[in-house]
Amino acid sequence: MINFEKLARDLGFKTPDEMFIALGNGDLSISKIIKQFSEQEEASDIFEVNPSAAPATSTNAIEVVGLKGMLSTMARCCNPMPGDQVVGFITRGRGATIHRQDCPNILQTKDRERLLQVGWGHVERTYPVPIKIKAYDRQGLVSDISNLLSDESINIADVKVNVNRSMADLRLIIEVKDLTQLSRILTRIENLPNVMEAHRTNPG
Repeated sequence: MINFEKLARDLGFKTPDEMFIALGNGDLSISKIIKQFSEQEEASDIFEVNPSAAPATSTNAIEVVGLKGMLSTMARCCNPMPGDQVVGFITRGRGATIHRQDCPNILQTKDRERLLQVGWGHVERTYPVPIKIKAYDRQGLVSDISNLLSDESINIADVKVNVNRSMADLRLIIEVKDLTQLSRILTRIENLPNVMEAHRTNPG
C-alpha cells in the first residue's frame, strides 16, 4: 500500500491533499511522483492493485496521457469502451480507474484534482457492455438474438428476459471490442422481426 503521507513529505508537501491539488493544478507532474518512487525500494508498489479488485488492463488498451504503463481498471459503474470519451480517476493504491466522461460518479465527484486526461490506445480486448432490447414477444425471439450474436462472434456475459403480456424486455451484457462493433450489433438486432428498439444502457 502506498504511504501517501511519506510521499507528500518527500515531495515537499505538508499533506497528501496538498500534493493531489498540486497534481490537479499542473504544479506537480505524475512523472515526478514516479521518479520519486523509483528511488525507493517500494517502487514496484506505486500503483499496487488489490488482488480482489478487477484485473488491470494491458498498457496498450488504455493510454494515460503523460504516463505510459500506469495500471488501470475499467469502472463497473459505467462500463467504458473504446470510442467513449473517457477520464481517469486516480485511486489510492490502485492506479487509475477509467470512467466515461458522462458517468454520474465522475460528474458528481468533488475530487477534481484526482482526474486524469486519458485516451484509448491499441485495443486487443473486449469490454462488457449492458444493452436493452424491447420487442413484441414471439416464438424464437431470444433464439434469433442469440444466433445473431453468435454470427458476430459476440459473447453474452449475462441475459435477463421479462415478458409482460405481449411485450418482452431483454437486458443483456455483451462483450464487444469498440463502439463501431456495438453500433453494428444494435442495428442488426433492431432489424429483427418484432424488435422495437435496441440500445446501450445508460450509466447510473
